[in-house]
Amino acid sequence: MKEFRITVNGQSYSVIVEELSDGNTALNTQSTILPPQIPKAPAPSHLKAEEDTFINTPLQTEKTVAAPMPGVVQKIVVTAGQTIQKGEVLLILEAMKMENEIIAPQAGIVKAIHVSEGATVNTGDALLVFA
Repeated sequence: MKEFRITVNGQSYSVIVEELSDGNTALNTQSTILPPQIPKAPAPSHLKAEEDTFINTPLQTEKTVAAPMPGVVQKIVVTAGQTIQKGEVLLILEAMKMENEIIAPQAGIVKAIHVSEGATVNTGDALLVFA
């Protein structure tokens, strides 16, 4: 008898195979489920160089507010160049016959407005950009 380890869909099994006298092999029905073996990630060899990459990367300062659902822009409350506070209403979006206030996720200055009143928007469409 020989014992083999096989992996099926990430699950490891220990299998015992018995060789028969006619040259064929038969699988013993006893098997043991072993925990899946997860390969270890290599440790970073030069962490300092990776840190430098992040330090030298310019920060993205502009944020886009996207439509959370499809609807029609009812009213735009802010204007380009206006300073906004976190939680301030930016515009009103009508969806499923309900008016939804789209609010500022953080404080900043409105850089651009990509929609107009009466415009139809889909989920994920850019409504405005602020910095």
